[in-house]
Amino acid sequence: MSEADPPGLDLRRLRAHLDRELPGTVSGPLAADIVEGGRSNLTYIVTDGARRWVVRRPPLGHVLPTAHDMRREFRVLSALGPTTVPVPPTLLLCEDDAVIGAQFYVMDFVEGTPFRTKEQLEPLGAERTRAIADALVDTLVDLHAVDYDSVGLGDFGRPAGFLERQLRRWKKQLDASRSRDLPGIEELHERLAARIPVSPEPAIVHGDYRLDNVLVGTDDRIKAVLDWEMSTLGDPLTDLALLVAYAERRTLDLSFVSNVSAAPGYPGTDELIDRYTRRSGRDVSALNWYIGFAFFKLAVILEGIYYRFSQGQTVGSGFEEIGAGVPPLVAHGNATLKED
Repeated sequence: MSEADPPGLDLRRLRAHLDRELPGTVSGPLAADIVEGGRSNLTYIVTDGARRWVVRRPPLGHVLPTAHDMRREFRVLSALGPTTVPVPPTLLLCEDDAVIGAQFYVMDFVEGTPFRTKEQLEPLGAERTRAIADALVDTLVDLHAVDYDSVGLGDFGRPAGFLERQLRRWKKQLDASRSRDLPGIEELHERLAARIPVSPEPAIVHGDYRLDNVLVGTDDRIKAVLDWEMSTLGDPLTDLALLVAYAERRTLDLSFVSNVSAAPGYPGTDELIDRYTRRSGRDVSALNWYIGFAFFKLAVILEGIYYRFSQGQTVGSGFEEIGAGVPPLVAHGNATLKED
């Protein structure tokens, strides 16, 4: 831990605010490290030498507060606290930009591992890897079973027309990232638009549910679900489909995407779907549409990253590879829809 201020977090101001709002919580000088690897909101681990907390704030220089709404993250975490869905306990939300330069919230630190690679899972063995993957699916079922009205999230989103809005949103994102011809992507969008399914009963949707967005304990249980910035009320099958799309990474050979599904013991796509279906009781007969949409969404996200790179707005290595990974996603999306 560094006693120097990490980018975007003034420890002196943070300490003063915590002492004022939560007197007696902090017992010593604060030190902090920024958590690397975050794609959007910034995450810091902060300690006074005795306890640890996590601080979340928007990215530096952000211009669209609605896209990095700390209140929404704090609200869904606080609402889920009393449920069976494991989330870090929340402590404080600060919407006063004057404290550290942006709104932020503080939650307890939860010990656990975010498994991102098959190399991390392999030493555990196939049996434990299977148990972790099963727990991942079961936790998603638990999330989708939460009565959102009873936990105060009845107005957390607009479930009506959710899929139509999602498809429009990601098509708009694609149109804003046009820098090259992408064979098949218009066909994929047209197929999706022509056969939007009727959504099941709405649920709390995480929006980016995968193994490296949860913390796993030494007992192979899910200790906390993280990264709720895309959460809303909507169609729960979008969460399942994205989990399946990430698992399909093994057939796409995209080195920059988490490869946990290639670890011995990790269940196959049919097994993931079957476990979710049996435990949730939901009808997944239209799931191929959702999986096709998940590949479309991932293709648009990666194309946006590649576009910023091609326009000189992003520096670093690996962006050419990300650009090369878009066509396989498009092809896989079209192939999935053709299966119906």
